[in-house]
Amino acid sequence: MNASVAVVGLGMTRFGRFPDRSLKDLGGEAVRAALADAHLETEDIEMAFVANAMASIITGQVSAVGQTVLRANGFSGIPVYNIDNACAGSSSALNLAVHAVRAGAAKTVLVLGVEKLVGSSREATYMALNGAADIDFVAGAGIDASRESVFVSAVYPPRLRAYADAHGLSGDVLAAIAVKNRRHAGLNPMAQYTDPVTVEDVLTSKVIADPITAFMCAPISDGASAVVVTSAASVRPEHKPVWIRGSVVGMASAEGPGAAIREVATRAYTEAGITPGQVDVAEVHDSVSFNELLAYEELGFCERGTGDRLVAEEVTSLGGRLPVNTSGGLESRGHPVAATGLAQVIELGHQIRGEAGDRQVPDVRIGLAESAGGFAGGDTAAVAVTVLGSDPSDD
Repeated sequence: MNASVAVVGLGMTRFGRFPDRSLKDLGGEAVRAALADAHLETEDIEMAFVANAMASIITGQVSAVGQTVLRANGFSGIPVYNIDNACAGSSSALNLAVHAVRAGAAKTVLVLGVEKLVGSSREATYMALNGAADIDFVAGAGIDASRESVFVSAVYPPRLRAYADAHGLSGDVLAAIAVKNRRHAGLNPMAQYTDPVTVEDVLTSKVIADPITAFMCAPISDGASAVVVTSAASVRPEHKPVWIRGSVVGMASAEGPGAAIREVATRAYTEAGITPGQVDVAEVHDSVSFNELLAYEELGFCERGTGDRLVAEEVTSLGGRLPVNTSGGLESRGHPVAATGLAQVIELGHQIRGEAGDRQVPDVRIGLAESAGGFAGGDTAAVAVTVLGSDPSDD
């Protein structure tokens, strides 16, 4: 049985390209927003988990990112743990914070994801991103790792072709996902790209690896996101708690591509005491449109091979039965790698609290976030699934 843990503070920067902003600057903005939302001060934080994946290449800050960012923003003395789990970094950091609170190691914990991908050169950005895959795989992929993404060029296309061979797949479906996410992002003031696009715009944008086009891919982004978590006993009257019903992290599965997400999601549903059909809104890892389509199936929202029906019937659009990526997702909200997982959690937190404005989904009780990062052993290296609720799980 798991002790209840609540998210009581939500804060993030707008995601975008900010060449003149530092990790300290971005991280500080997100932390201050999360503390203000929680009605807390720096002195109330007993422990911190900080996620970053790319600083060593982009900024030269090889280690101690958390300490450098937090010390510059008024923190001292507390234990700080630095987490690198690629794109699943900050959701993994949240998982560790949950464990710490449940274990009684701390009552109130700060979790921060902070990332810069806009650096001295585009080559450095690609080298950093490709470093999230097994370097032996990258070396054997036959690509220029300083000029193209191993994920878009060598990881996703074989999965897409295998799926298309088994179930059929139209480029229009992938484009429609990108259009939907851009439409949602237009309602999100924190999103990187908000101008609407059409299916034709997406299909005629630059081909990255046929049929994947530029508008189907997450952009290069800077940004930070932060949450404050606390024990049930520490929730104050001024708090607006969002309860962590399930938090599970896993690695590449022996069962092959896609299995890791299915396995982690199954464990998260069990921990949360729910079924996929009880999820009201979801944020998933749409680093390319195809990954969102796969997530529908791997998370149990529909049968295998039928994700395109959810797109065609607008089930996953605002106004549909199960809106997905109401924030705009990675494709349009932006994807500053280690900040992405918490950005998903923050979006769900606002949805559950009824604070999402024009993108609000009615009567949200359960939200699910899925983030996935890196590549190892033929599958996604790190997967995190977080289930959030308006009420605590039964202890």
